[in-house]
Amino acid sequence: MFERFTQGARDVVKGAVTHAERERAPRVDEGHLLLAVLDARGTRGSFALGALGMDADDKRASIGDALLAARRRAGLSQADAEALAGLGIDVDEIVARVEQTHGVGALSGDRRVGGRRPFAKEAKGVLESSLRMALAHRDRAIGDEHLLLALASRPGIASETLAGHGVTLPAVERVLYGDRGAGSGGAGGAGAGGETDPPAPS
Repeated sequence: MFERFTQGARDVVKGAVTHAERERAPRVDEGHLLLAVLDARGTRGSFALGALGMDADDKRASIGDALLAARRRAGLSQADAEALAGLGIDVDEIVARVEQTHGVGALSGDRRVGGRRPFAKEAKGVLESSLRMALAHRDRAIGDEHLLLALASRPGIASETLAGHGVTLPAVERVLYGDRGAGSGGAGGAGAGGETDPPAPS
């Protein structure tokens, strides 16, 4: 599959590893992939994010903060935390108590110091979904835009964080594919694999 990745997509995968190493995380997760997609410049994924208002530094910082908060909740999404709150379980209070005793990030498992970091199951799922996204849109290569589509489509902290900032799967597909987006899997004039020539905004 990786031979079909564009340079932009390969850079995202490498960037995700760098983010995981910087955080001393034990594995590369979907949040690290999202951060790496946000780092991209001059690609179709960065074009889509910019068209959806995500090119401002404060928006990117807000996504980073939301991912950090989810990690501190041991990967629980905000929806999970709200469901537990309905049962009388205050996740934020539990996190605060654990961190008071064991330090910030104690529930996240971010304890690894060195060595090669494996990809978490969810992150592997994003990579696999990116192939399906490319095939659905009849694109010849897997670009960072397909990684973005995969992140927006899969339930989890990445899609929840993106949606909280107005970046949903239908919105990304509209930007990248126009009327052919939103699950139509149409042939890809705009999406046919090139990175350096993003479609003009409509």
